[in-house]
Amino acid sequence: MEKSLDLSRWNEKPLGVPYRRWTITSLGLRQLVKTKLFRLFLMIGWASGLLIAITAFVFSQAVANGGWLESYAAELGPRVGAIASAIGALILLYPDVCVGGLFTLMFWLQSTVALTLCLFAMTMIIPGLVTRDRNSNALTIYLSRPITSVDYLIGKFGTILGVLLLLWTGPLVVGWAASMLLSPSRDFFVHSFGPITHALYFNLIALFALAPLALGVSAVARSSRGTVLLWLGLWLIMGFVARGPHTPSWLKHASITYNLEQVQRAVFQPGEALRKAAQDLPLLNRDVSRNLDRIGSKIESGDAPSAYVGLTLLAGLSCVVFLRKLRAE
Repeated sequence: MEKSLDLSRWNEKPLGVPYRRWTITSLGLRQLVKTKLFRLFLMIGWASGLLIAITAFVFSQAVANGGWLESYAAELGPRVGAIASAIGALILLYPDVCVGGLFTLMFWLQSTVALTLCLFAMTMIIPGLVTRDRNSNALTIYLSRPITSVDYLIGKFGTILGVLLLLWTGPLVVGWAASMLLSPSRDFFVHSFGPITHALYFNLIALFALAPLALGVSAVARSSRGTVLLWLGLWLIMGFVARGPHTPSWLKHASITYNLEQVQRAVFQPGEALRKAAQDLPLLNRDVSRNLDRIGSKIESGDAPSAYVGLTLLAGLSCVVFLRKLRAE
């Protein structure tokens, strides 16, 4: 019996280039979210965003009429009530120092926690970026039409971007937005706008520093173990070496964490916020002011321009490595 081959024209609508890129990105994120360790990172990251909202709400009660601080202090006697009123008046008189300084310090600490979480998460996703595709010779299939090297690059970059959005940018923006909804006056928005802008700016710097480095490290090795060891060496070992008191400057700037730390301090300027509080707030005694000034000087960035150069060189070298390895083999 003869069998006929019935061929018909494919009439479905093409999903397009964005779909191909999103498929690569979503696959990497889905594999990552399935792991228990990354879920723990998500809990910690979003807890930091929740802590921003809670801290801002508690702080706002110091200036709100009828707030819990005022009500609770009134029950403890006139002296405590007078102290609470003085604190509220201090915040109202110096909103740039109090409100701006509070959000600067909160966002600075949140960025430190989030950056650490992202570095741990990068350790988990780096073998799945390029290493396994090179080891299995899958690039021969992936880079054939209709998927191009640009699609592949954007898809992998999207995976890294998704990690930062989940662990860093999302908790930051949601925590700030929630604190603005709970704030009693527009001073909180006005004086927190600068710190949130700085926080997002540093987030962007970290993305364009970490993404090329992660892609370069993932592309340079063929085994997952070698890739992870190389990443840990660049992150942990070089970070430890860079903190040595006698480490040469050029070797310090070979550390991604040292450079990011210097840029972070230059962007947020937490030391300037503490020194400004020590100089401008009249209720602080001499010892407190001296301690704030000392801490502010200690956490001030002293090498930001060189750190920017170091990040640029590391990112550029990683791009060269990645682009040379991104071809069918």
